[in-house]
Amino acid sequence: MDGKQMLMIPGPTPVPERVLLAMAQHPIGHRTSEYSKIQAEVTENLNWLHQTQHNVQMLVSSGTGAMEAGIINVLSAGDRVVCCSNGKFGDRWVKVCQAYGLNVEIVTAEWGKPLDTEQIREKLESDSEKTIKAVILTHSETSTGALNDLETINKHVKAHGEALIIVDAVTSLGAYNIPIDDWGLDIVASGSQKGYMIPPGLGFVAVGPKAWEAYKTATLPRFYLDLGKYRKATADNSSPFTPPVNLVFGLCEALRMMKAEGLESIFARHQRLTTATRAAVKALGLQPFAPDEAASTAVTAVLGGDADAEKIRSLLKKRFDIALAGGQDHLKGQIFRIGHLGFVGDRDILAAIGALEAVLVELGSAGAATGAGITAAAKVFAGQA
Repeated sequence: MDGKQMLMIPGPTPVPERVLLAMAQHPIGHRTSEYSKIQAEVTENLNWLHQTQHNVQMLVSSGTGAMEAGIINVLSAGDRVVCCSNGKFGDRWVKVCQAYGLNVEIVTAEWGKPLDTEQIREKLESDSEKTIKAVILTHSETSTGALNDLETINKHVKAHGEALIIVDAVTSLGAYNIPIDDWGLDIVASGSQKGYMIPPGLGFVAVGPKAWEAYKTATLPRFYLDLGKYRKATADNSSPFTPPVNLVFGLCEALRMMKAEGLESIFARHQRLTTATRAAVKALGLQPFAPDEAASTAVTAVLGGDADAEKIRSLLKKRFDIALAGGQDHLKGQIFRIGHLGFVGDRDILAAIGALEAVLVELGSAGAATGAGITAAAKVFAGQA
């Protein structure tokens, strides 16, 4: 049936009808009092979502642009940084740092495994001269479904005393509890097409007081991504450059929906969906790629077992019009990824798991048993598992 595609990928995520309708309004001038009122509400609710008293800066970019902005506004060429990588997006931050001439030291972990927090602690403690300027990491590694222990890593950074912590929270902001002010996080970057429930096009950067101090002496080149310009404009309920007005309309509505649901409920829902998804795939004889203790609440990566992961994805799309994400780089064909981020509920998981069961049975997967996945997920939703 045409027009019934179901997005179950970690971004872009499904967009609520309320948000789509808000975006369908006629645009207005971005230098008008009407727009300023919307900007003021958006800023207030972004601060609420980020759990910070400091205005979150909104950029016209993807999450990658937000992360790049975070780096270039607080660092200088030649600065020593520790860049953590255990997946494709950790690798990306290494490349961004190297592109700007930073002195990059890489801490790695096998794809699918969380970062070893002790490795990071040891590197920071051995820095007796306090030359490390920043520790940079991806919180929820979208490529593998692994969640890194941000809270512990942040404690080690704080014990160092000088280094900033710069966080890619693109698929964890809005899906996992990140109390930015309570933890004292310095830079947290995210993107609109994930937990915010709107289409791609906006990036967000939360900047703490220590990062703003570093901004004063940072010398990497910046213009369009100069966060100081955004800070001044945001304080005036404006934007330094032309914003995508209709996307901001959608963001305003999405944030209202999130505020009505409440932070605790949002985080609990994402955890419930994660638990149900992992229980279901295990019941179908498949294995989540990341361990239970490091499971992302945004996406579950699954090993294809005795069926090719790309065949599973292709058949799901062809037969049921359900889109799952594939493996990236060397994991292509080995894993598929089920997104459960943003505007996703229990019904979506049950539908996706039911379709997955049917596909596995059709492909003759050894562990597939009709009803096993649905039963496992239903027990989680019923509070029985």
